[in-house]
Amino acid sequence: MNQNQILDLLENDARLTSQDLADILNEDVETVKKAVRDLEDDKIICGYHTVINYNKALRDQKVLAYIEVRCTPIRNQGYDKTAFAIAQYPEVDTMYLLSGDCDFLCLVQGKTMFEVARFVSDKIACVENVLSTKTLFVLKEYKTRGIVMDERSINEEDRLVVTP
Repeated sequence: MNQNQILDLLENDARLTSQDLADILNEDVETVKKAVRDLEDDKIICGYHTVINYNKALRDQKVLAYIEVRCTPIRNQGYDKTAFAIAQYPEVDTMYLLSGDCDFLCLVQGKTMFEVARFVSDKIACVENVLSTKTLFVLKEYKTRGIVMDERSINEEDRLVVTP
C-alpha cells in the first residue's frame, strides 16, 4: 500500500472511512487505520475539511479577503520570521509565500468587511518588516477546491447581443 494512494483518496473525499479505504485499496482495515494515523502523527494529513457553498447557505455568511503583503526579508532568515508573525493570527486561514509583485498572499476571514479591514490595518500592517498591504474582498465564489458552486449554464438567449 502506497501512502500517496491514501492521500489521493482522502483529498478527493475526506468522508471515506477506514473500511472504505481498505476496500478500495484491497488492504486490511487495521493496516489502513495505522497508515492514516501515522500520516496524521507526521503532520502529512493536517485536517479534514468540508467545502461549503456560502452563496446558498441559509446562515450568516463570512467575509473572505485575500491580503497581498509586501515586506522586507531579514538577513539570514529570509521571510520566515515575518510569515510566522502574520500566520499566528486566527483570522489568517491560509498563507503563501509568492513570487511576483507581493511577497505573501493571506486568505483572511471575518464577519464584516470592516472587521477584516480593521484586522489588516491594526495587525498585519503593524508587523515588523511589512511594507504594504492590499486587500481584495471576495464578492462571490464560483469554484472552490475543484468544486463548482453553481452549475447553472448560460443560455444563448440570456447573453447580450454584441454589435459593432
